[in-house]
Amino acid sequence: MDHATLALFLPACFALNMAPGPNNLLSISNATRYGYRTSCMAGAGRLLAFAIMIALASAGLAVVLETSELIFYGIKIVGAAYLFYLAYQLWGAVPEAEAESENVRVGLWALARQEFLVAAGNPKAILIFTAFLPQFIDPAVDIGSQFTLLGLFFLALEWIAIGIYAYIGLHMRRWFAQPRGKKIFNRCCAGLLSAAASMLLMARRA
Repeated sequence: MDHATLALFLPACFALNMAPGPNNLLSISNATRYGYRTSCMAGAGRLLAFAIMIALASAGLAVVLETSELIFYGIKIVGAAYLFYLAYQLWGAVPEAEAESENVRVGLWALARQEFLVAAGNPKAILIFTAFLPQFIDPAVDIGSQFTLLGLFFLALEWIAIGIYAYIGLHMRRWFAQPRGKKIFNRCCAGLLSAAASMLLMARRA
């Protein structure tokens, strides 16, 4: 792969990584509630989901999702329902209880699983990989190796985006230090997650 292609791919890819979405909102919320390191480590669940999607797109299995309306809408409904569930949890979260639990080691497995499920519950994500990555692939060169390289770049940039959004959440944690501020922030996040779920329900196959 030549440098000119990479010069086009990297900024376009990073813009995609930085686009506001349910997972990036989750990074902010986790950093606010549990700290920067925990939020970044939990992002590994999202990376795993995206790696699986990239592998599916590379293998051509995304065609099944593109052609099967039942599978697409089934994943979409489950994903939206999970986002609504997370929104409900945040809306009813008690700030005082969160403050007391900050000294308790948060289960990274649970948070990583949460990130994984949010990413996996968005069928549009795999379609993005199907439509976006192939634009930068040269058919005359080994396609598998190119897809792998671009996929690795995507995951690396996604990890940077996770860190940036978690850093934003870390500063928000200082701004919303008081219980009332935490309650407002949690409900704002709940509203945004509900909006993301609604948009997911309205999404259609390309």
